[in-house]
Amino acid sequence: MSNIKLREKVIFLRKRNLSYSQIKNRLGVPKSTLSSWLKDYPLPKSIIKKLRDRNESRIEKFRQTMAKKRVLKLEEIYSAEKNNIKKLSRRDIMLTGLALYWGEGSKSDWSKVAITNTDPDILKFFIVWLKNIYEINKKDLVVTLHLYNDMNIKKETNYWSKILEISHKQFRKPYIKNTNLSRINHKGGFGHGTCRIAFYSVELKQKIMMQLRLVAETAKYAPIAQLVRAPDL
Repeated sequence: MSNIKLREKVIFLRKRNLSYSQIKNRLGVPKSTLSSWLKDYPLPKSIIKKLRDRNESRIEKFRQTMAKKRVLKLEEIYSAEKNNIKKLSRRDIMLTGLALYWGEGSKSDWSKVAITNTDPDILKFFIVWLKNIYEINKKDLVVTLHLYNDMNIKKETNYWSKILEISHKQFRKPYIKNTNLSRINHKGGFGHGTCRIAFYSVELKQKIMMQLRLVAETAKYAPIAQLVRAPDL
């Protein structure tokens, strides 16, 4: 059985309020794997209380305790690093945006500056970068969603429009994939599909690509510099 199908069965059983031990006994999946796959599927407290086997109840409580400890640890790190990062300068935003575009941005099409991602925070920063560094008006951005055929187009358009604060008028017809969302839930992060934000400008694309080239050359890393070389004429 593939990991995709196995994970789907694990989540199916979890949604029916089976414990780690019960799922392990049925499917033979290690508890360490279950902990990763089911981190977003905690058992209701009422179900934990009903577990007859004290060992199962202890496992569930331990999982919840460890989850709380992880959150507290992350908050401690956040507070400590907040003093180090502080407020970003214009140059900080420019370089951070270039690094983001280097890794996630569209490079083959020289007619547009675009990033495609499932993470709203990445897309929000991309918008801030375009606005603050290149003085791009948010109203000139074009949004295209990549959704799955079992997703509600109107609902997902409303979600992205609200979270990005972009008008529905700027959304183009979405691209609908033949795959069902339920078939890719083993990957995570696809709950609202994939969103692409684009600004059409050859001049801006050329400027950004040459800025990336300069960053690469400054870093004395020729292989990367070749990745952002000017196109053949």
